[in-house]
Amino acid sequence: MEQAEFLEKNIFIDLENMNDGFADTSIHCFSEADFNTVLKKSEHFGLSLYTIEAWFEGAAFDTTSHEAYKKKATDPKWYTKAFSDLKKRQEGLVYSATYKVSKKLLERN
Repeated sequence: MEQAEFLEKNIFIDLENMNDGFADTSIHCFSEADFNTVLKKSEHFGLSLYTIEAWFEGAAFDTTSHEAYKKKATDPKWYTKAFSDLKKRQEGLVYSATYKVSKKLLERN
């Protein structure tokens, strides 16, 4: 199984991709509620999240990474805190992230 297929089947399933062309079409963007679900599923599967990008009204708002929080990409503390920080700064944001699904997890599915 490829990473994109794993994300579609296990993480993004039943969630609305809000990217209507303001970002590269390969980037999935989610509402606050759906991105919260993405983060919970990512934690459940132990995915690595390298960056979170927030968008506001179709324009890039801010980008943060696990390095800014001095945490490993697999540590849910960094992306939970980053998401919380972004939500406090601006209402109505749309969120995307860069993910890595481990080879071991891909081989299992």
